[in-house]
Amino acid sequence: MKQVVQNYKSGELALLDVPEPGCKPGGVLVRSAFSLISTGTELMKVSEAGMSMVGKARSRPDQVAKVVQSVAANGVPATYRKVMGKLDSYTPLGYSLCGVVEQVGAGVDDVKAGDLVACAGNEHALHAELNWVPKNLYAPVPDGLAPRHAAFGTVGSIALQGVRQGESRLGEVALVVGLGLIGQLVVQLLTASGVRVVGADPDPARCELAERLGAAACGDPGSAAVEGAVAELTGGHGVDQVYLAAGGGSNQPVELAARLSRDRGRVVDIGKCRLDLPWNAYYEKELDVRFSRSYGPGRYDPAYELEGRDYPIGYVRWTERRNLACFLDLAARGRVDVEPLISHVAGFDDAVETYRSLKDGELKAVAVLFEYPGRPGAAAGARAPAVTVPAVVRPGGARPAAARAVRSPVRLAFVGAGNYASSMLLPHLAQREGVELSTVVTTTALSAANAQRKFGFGRATTDLDAVLGDDAVDAVFVVTRHSSHAELTRRALLAGKTVFVEKPLALDEDELAGVLAAVEESGNDRIQVGFNRRFAPLLQEAGKRFGVRTGPASLRYLVNAGRLDHGSWYLRQGTEGSRFAGEGGHFVDTASWLLGADPVSVYAVATPGDEDLQVVLRYPDGSTATISYVTTGASGFPKETLDLVADGKVLRLDDFVRASVHSRKRWVSSRLPKARDKGQSAELAAFVRAVRTGGPMPVPLESLVATTAATLAVRTALAAGAPVTLARPR
Repeated sequence: MKQVVQNYKSGELALLDVPEPGCKPGGVLVRSAFSLISTGTELMKVSEAGMSMVGKARSRPDQVAKVVQSVAANGVPATYRKVMGKLDSYTPLGYSLCGVVEQVGAGVDDVKAGDLVACAGNEHALHAELNWVPKNLYAPVPDGLAPRHAAFGTVGSIALQGVRQGESRLGEVALVVGLGLIGQLVVQLLTASGVRVVGADPDPARCELAERLGAAACGDPGSAAVEGAVAELTGGHGVDQVYLAAGGGSNQPVELAARLSRDRGRVVDIGKCRLDLPWNAYYEKELDVRFSRSYGPGRYDPAYELEGRDYPIGYVRWTERRNLACFLDLAARGRVDVEPLISHVAGFDDAVETYRSLKDGELKAVAVLFEYPGRPGAAAGARAPAVTVPAVVRPGGARPAAARAVRSPVRLAFVGAGNYASSMLLPHLAQREGVELSTVVTTTALSAANAQRKFGFGRATTDLDAVLGDDAVDAVFVVTRHSSHAELTRRALLAGKTVFVEKPLALDEDELAGVLAAVEESGNDRIQVGFNRRFAPLLQEAGKRFGVRTGPASLRYLVNAGRLDHGSWYLRQGTEGSRFAGEGGHFVDTASWLLGADPVSVYAVATPGDEDLQVVLRYPDGSTATISYVTTGASGFPKETLDLVADGKVLRLDDFVRASVHSRKRWVSSRLPKARDKGQSAELAAFVRAVRTGGPMPVPLESLVATTAATLAVRTALAAGAPVTLARPR
């Protein structure tokens, strides 16, 4: 299928062939009929992509701060790969469309194939021939509403949410600053509510359009006409509300709002304009400044948008989806008229030229629609206590069928191609001789196409079954979100594939048992979990310098994990597990490798809210490892420091940048000048070698299971307030 994309690094726009998305549970697959270009938001994004790197940095200081933090934590090369990988990728455009339901996912019962729906979301209502849309981001189109008008649903919801934030009342007077697409809709919604409206915009054509659509008067923001109209309509008191629907870098809108508002009036920011509030003016009138967050309650909440959890109507009357349905109803009943806003309808095949014309100013438009070729009129068809470490059971003790040498090159498939895969795994594999990147599978079509373009995959798809059933694929990499690791690993094992799964292997004991049941059923134990730190060259060298240990050891591992950004999927403990369950296996595995054994007990304590954890592991010979996993430390302090003490010797590792061993002879490594090598390259080399030769996997399955069980036992130990024995099965 085709999709409109933009390369943020170069600014290139393209109509790209990408894989068709699959229909996942909790949503519907929609074939687009019309999609709407937001001439404000989208053109701002298109223009920003055309800036120099310095210009991009100035426009997004929040992202620059993240880059600085990443350099401190991961080093310059890793950060550079990550940043350039994101910049040099195609990103989608679009967020408002109307189309026909082609396929219905499990758990959806309010629409059926063939129904017309309006869709929202900058990840789901894209300028693409097909989109998968979750339940709370679509609404059925009322009878009689034309599809081209229903395509305005998302921007209509944005305008409607802004009006709701203003709490307008019958008979009041409002000022709308900015008469672009959103501003024109705000004018109509206010007028339909019995509010008299004054509009302000420097474009006379837009002012004239707003007056035709119900505004009492409109004019240039700097003209006396606007102030005169406000004075006449309000008896000199000033407007009750000001709606800022303008963009750009001028501070004129907020200054105008202060000047023309009544005492204790409300100022609602809907657009993205400069907000340097003149303090005296806002203080003296005690103006109420409010922000309108996109389509309404539910926006940016993954539980609402992705998991379909609605808010009870008694507590949240107007959600994203209810706003969408409300706007469609208003349009269907003629209370809002979007037809006069349509300046141009372009064929979807002309999408790139249309954006160019808008950007260059050749096409002057309030709203532009894409019409899709052969747009459908009907559906096209369905398409504390003791914890037992699970035993690894292999039928008859036979060598697994998957343990065989393979032809060269080794053919690899990736399930998932997000930031970690694209910055830390694929760059190493793409450069390795004897490796062929066969297929990449992702849930979103564009991410698969990006990975194919950047790393040379032979094929990009959204169909996992096609990969698992492909005999030409020798090994499958599972690099998806944590909640899917165990199930994808289980399916790949049953399909006879060698599996590299990023940590964690499982998020709970049942998931771990399911993976091991697949090993038992298939006889396939060819698994590697992405515990890469044991392969780090600096740690390997320090271990050799430390030498053979004769007595018990004490190990201390400080992990300065830091706080996560708001909205990070790592915070979704209900679906993705705790943060320690997700990445704690790294540190358990490193400790166990250094101590040469698997732990026999786990004890854990935490500060309130489980922000900081202290995990104590005990080993068979009496050795102990204490992992301090903290989120409240200084961001400038190294992320990982480790000390191993035994037999009169001390091994010290400083964040994979420097290491030392103190004994009779002191050894200190030279400081790595550029990178923190945490072992990914060496780990991947060992994995590919095992696949090619059919030899043993880099880490025995028993060790992977023991590390996973110990990581999961932390939760049990916290609940019990006592050590948890990791009992070995007999």
